[in-house]
Amino acid sequence: MPDSPFHKSTPFYSSTTGGTYYVLSNAKGKNLAFDEKGKNALAIGMAYEGGLFRFLLKDLSTSFYYPFYDEENERLYFAANFDDSYGGTDLYYVVTNNGQVMSEPINMGPRINTPGNEIAPYIYDNSLFFSSDVFYGVGGMDVYRSNIQPDNTFSIPVNLGEGINSKYDEFGFIIRPGEGHELMGYFSSNRPGGKGNDDIYGFKVAAKPGPRTLIFKGKVVKPPYDEAIADAEVRVLDNSGSVLVEMVTKGDGSYQVEIPYTDIVSMEIIKDGYSTFRETYNPKELEELQKAPLQVQLASLSDIVKEKEGKKVLNVNNFFFETGKSNVNIAMTSELDKVVDAIKKFPKLRISIETHTDSKGGSSSNKRISEKRSEAIKAYLLANGVSSENITKAVGYGEEKIINNCTNGVYCLDFLHKQNLRTLFVIDNYEDISQ
Repeated sequence: MPDSPFHKSTPFYSSTTGGTYYVLSNAKGKNLAFDEKGKNALAIGMAYEGGLFRFLLKDLSTSFYYPFYDEENERLYFAANFDDSYGGTDLYYVVTNNGQVMSEPINMGPRINTPGNEIAPYIYDNSLFFSSDVFYGVGGMDVYRSNIQPDNTFSIPVNLGEGINSKYDEFGFIIRPGEGHELMGYFSSNRPGGKGNDDIYGFKVAAKPGPRTLIFKGKVVKPPYDEAIADAEVRVLDNSGSVLVEMVTKGDGSYQVEIPYTDIVSMEIIKDGYSTFRETYNPKELEELQKAPLQVQLASLSDIVKEKEGKKVLNVNNFFFETGKSNVNIAMTSELDKVVDAIKKFPKLRISIETHTDSKGGSSSNKRISEKRSEAIKAYLLANGVSSENITKAVGYGEEKIINNCTNGVYCLDFLHKQNLRTLFVIDNYEDISQ
């Protein structure tokens, strides 16, 4: 290490690189080095066995603190007060290769950094531990944990709570496996009862400290080309249906929310004019959900609606009852199931079932059979999960609304008569749900 009488602190030894990272004053021999404004800052250097030393991060106008080398990802993490910080001291990292710095410092972003000060980064078991004096906390500077996601982003930091934290300052947190299944670690604090100002405290715990959380993360898109849907409402609800947390998707359709762990939880995603997504997850499903982002498709209302006879109706193909009958047959069920699916996706839909006949036969008998057909369709929908609240009415018009010239006493070919045999699923509240 350089032989100087100035500041040296916070060493971190890496067995992979064979060197010790630490903070030291910028100096030239026995003299401090200053920038053009007369400022002396702290640098990060690396010392090898045998006395070899080199500076890794040095800027006479910027101080670097708390180096931590992540051997798995070959990143050197640290705190610094660059001009692009979000406030005071922020957390950064540089990419390295065999100990050589290979990138400019990269700010860890607003999920980690705040208008206050963040210091002392430390990574263990896919979690980043650090201290901050701005996040919701017990008091002073507290230690937080943020989980590293599969895409290398970070979850919302959570406070480690009382025990580790106090109303005073806690920082310099490290943790590692202890004896058996225990974990052990150390941190510094200026809490009362120590030997001086900042003292080192040790701890042993059975599991990684900090509350267990669940992260819901992914994108909301519109099929078939997975177009991003912005401003969709994302809600996470508990087992009783109470909202635990909510947010709206960003411009790229992305969302991320985090909650304290609970065994049964639901996620709901809604946006006016789109289908509703709602799923309930058990503990096993929640475990799987933490492994990868969840992409959710919301169908657009306009994709399942068409204009017909001056009305907004569900876009289903025409289907036909057997002559003189009103029972639902197998050939019709595929189209009726489209109605069931539409209402499942859009639970606020209110529809009227309107059935029509041609002019063959008597008008009174046509009226009766069309009414029975509408009631049979309603019964099928109810039996397949549609709520009665979704069906405003089921009406049979018989031959009252012929759509061509094939009225009573007019000769028409069969295919023209068939045009009048139709069922419409009219959307009664289209304007309300399409906004």
